[in-house]
Amino acid sequence: MSQASISERAAGQLQLSGVLDYSTGPLLREQGARLIAASSAKSLALDCSAVEKSSSVGLALLLAFMRDARKAGRELTISALPDDMREIAQVSGLLELLPLQA
Repeated sequence: MSQASISERAAGQLQLSGVLDYSTGPLLREQGARLIAASSAKSLALDCSAVEKSSSVGLALLLAFMRDARKAGRELTISALPDDMREIAQVSGLLELLPLQA
């Protein structure tokens, strides 16, 4: 079974880690939505540097987290997007939509 997690390391600092696939996606989706809704920070930064591997599920999670943040009235930025996630986003035509931090 794949291992993955999303956590809030500090106020507004989210960390996504592990293998993002069909077995981990649903739980990460629920946990991420709760973290985003409960955060007191005005803006959120999602660090993806600890993501080991990702299928298209990882990209779907990022898009869902963007919607959650927008619904909560918060800005979300994404950093350290792994190459496999970047390639999926580029092929899907979604790379420009992601709020990537330089």
